[in-house]
Amino acid sequence: MKFVRFGERGAEKPGVLDDEGKIRDLSGVVDDIAGDVLTRLDSLDIKLDDLPVVEGSPRLGACVGRTGKFICIGLNYSDHAAETGAEVPPEPVIFMKATSAICGPNDPIIIPRNSKKTDWEVELGVVIGKSAKYVSEADALDHVAGYCVINDVSEREFQAERAGQWTKGKSCDNFGQTGPWLVTRDEVADPQNLGMWLDVNGKRMQDGSTNTMVYGVAHVVSYLSQFFTLQPGDIISTGTPPGVGMGMKPQQFLKAGDVVELGIEGLGSQRQDVIADS
Repeated sequence: MKFVRFGERGAEKPGVLDDEGKIRDLSGVVDDIAGDVLTRLDSLDIKLDDLPVVEGSPRLGACVGRTGKFICIGLNYSDHAAETGAEVPPEPVIFMKATSAICGPNDPIIIPRNSKKTDWEVELGVVIGKSAKYVSEADALDHVAGYCVINDVSEREFQAERAGQWTKGKSCDNFGQTGPWLVTRDEVADPQNLGMWLDVNGKRMQDGSTNTMVYGVAHVVSYLSQFFTLQPGDIISTGTPPGVGMGMKPQQFLKAGDVVELGIEGLGSQRQDVIADS
């Protein structure tokens, strides 16, 4: 199934898509697409025809609520590592993105004050549905609730040219568009064979596939669980294929007025206006 969260920011309601692509209000069944609801998604008693249709085109929020950890994997596509001049890492590169960066799939990208190098990254998001600690790679996908599209927006000067770690270049407000849908695991036959793309102002910048990941979803979930417990609602953003602005010659970065569109096969698409922070 495809679950959504709709409504004003901070007051989103849970929903589910019906066979015609209409949103059905799920708030009479669950309070949110979050927490222990993620553990029992496949056992929810959902009768689509009995759920009210949501009229109009409401704002979509992030497709999962109350996220505790937003974990990112860096340099996880060999061709992306090459374009940035980096070596493929011998183990997954882990960094955290502040959960305050999470926003809806069509919420704007906000260029922060003093930014010179705001960049884009289409990524496969993995949403944890069942706590995972010391899990094997063979069992890792059993702990996944589903998948989604993420734009891991990044400020490259903050990230790489100033002192300290990557977090401050990854965590600015609205640097984590998530959704539109949480697509349950049973609807994704192979997370390592999904086409992915990103356009800026109608020009294709990224055109890749999850089949070029260095470390696949099962490996990443298992690997992370060796260091800390993954909990329902945690999001793992698994890396980006080539075509980011930092890797271009000359480099190209976002400016106010740009439009970014991106998507992943079977997981939906996003559209963001780029604006400057006030």
